[in-house]
Amino acid sequence: MRVPNRRASFWTSTAVVGHALWASAAPTVTYPLYTDQWHLTATATTSVFAVFPVALVATLIVFGDLADYIGRRGSILLGLTASLTGAALFAVAPAVGWVFAGRALMGLGVVLAMGPASAAVVEFSAKGVTKRASAITTAATAVGLALAVLSGGLLIDFGPDPIHGNFWILTAVTALVLTAAWHLPRHTKAEAKGSWQPRGLRVPRSLRIVFTTSAVAVTAGFIVGAVLLSLGAQIARELIGSADALVSGSVIALFATVMGAAAILVRNVRPRTSIMLGATGAITALGLLILAAAIHSLTVFLLFALTAGIGYSLLFTGGLGLLNAHAPTHHRAGALSALYLIAYLMQAVTALTLGAIATATDLHTAVNTGTPAIAAVSALAATLAALTRDAASLSSRAKRKPPRRSAAMMPESRRQHEHPRP
Repeated sequence: MRVPNRRASFWTSTAVVGHALWASAAPTVTYPLYTDQWHLTATATTSVFAVFPVALVATLIVFGDLADYIGRRGSILLGLTASLTGAALFAVAPAVGWVFAGRALMGLGVVLAMGPASAAVVEFSAKGVTKRASAITTAATAVGLALAVLSGGLLIDFGPDPIHGNFWILTAVTALVLTAAWHLPRHTKAEAKGSWQPRGLRVPRSLRIVFTTSAVAVTAGFIVGAVLLSLGAQIARELIGSADALVSGSVIALFATVMGAAAILVRNVRPRTSIMLGATGAITALGLLILAAAIHSLTVFLLFALTAGIGYSLLFTGGLGLLNAHAPTHHRAGALSALYLIAYLMQAVTALTLGAIATATDLHTAVNTGTPAIAAVSALAATLAALTRDAASLSSRAKRKPPRRSAAMMPESRRQHEHPRP
């Protein structure tokens, strides 16, 4: 029996979004253990992180608009099943190859579930509060991220199986979310006509200006997060001087907590304003990271995490809000999937590049080299947001108003009525 209640469907969809970030961030505080136990280089460690967005992007290219044809529920169930399998592989992994396979399956799962779930959060929102959906989506990702790193830190420091315990918890949580998602409505009015074929993602021409701004904004947030999620635990250990996994997890949890709180506080802020403020926060945070690494200060590192959380939240919320406000219902899931494709691809590139620099030189050099480039993407997001208003307004007016016909196109009787001859 499926739950017909709109509120229940809304919170189930929100839980799917939160789970996606839990799955994404689950290995974050475990990377140093992989490095020690399996003797991995920084490149190998960041590759474990990057295989997730790489698999995600590859799947998005083929299956990005699947939910627009088979329905939100069908795509979410497929995604959660893949994530469940990936989490189970992590939970029993005897070697790094199992971790790569599990990470790839999690990437597949997030592709199939997160875009449709994000769209479902909008569609199941109560009437009159749809504009809050972007803030709630961001808050859900923050909760998932915080739970991932806090549970991981606790189980590494105090659990019986530090390298696997976190993933047994994730496996159980995924099974619970999958059970809840089974009761989502089978069909929605958002399904596109025709049968699905693997043809990649397409963004309607009328949406491309808004989409570009949204994609750059979300990408800026994601690549700021990539620094913390792929290398945060190692930065805390090597550059800050803290070897405690719970401390590292708490720093990342601070990032997530602030991210969620900021999303709720700014839920009524215009998307463009949110993007510009978020870019400012992200650039400030990157400057604090350089300072923290230079003076080996945990306090400044905490300030970096706090400011990065604000910047990420505003960029992500603003980017989603801008796209949700302009995307037609039948294109929304596909457009959101395309947005995530770009953001996750750049997240993978960022993590792999930083890892390669750290392996070739050292972690300090990687931080000092990578942060200016990431700051430039944030600045680009702010610039595009400032320039998007007029173009988006013209696009909206063009869709709402039919073109006015000239006198030459009018019937003779109407021309005589509106333009009487002298």
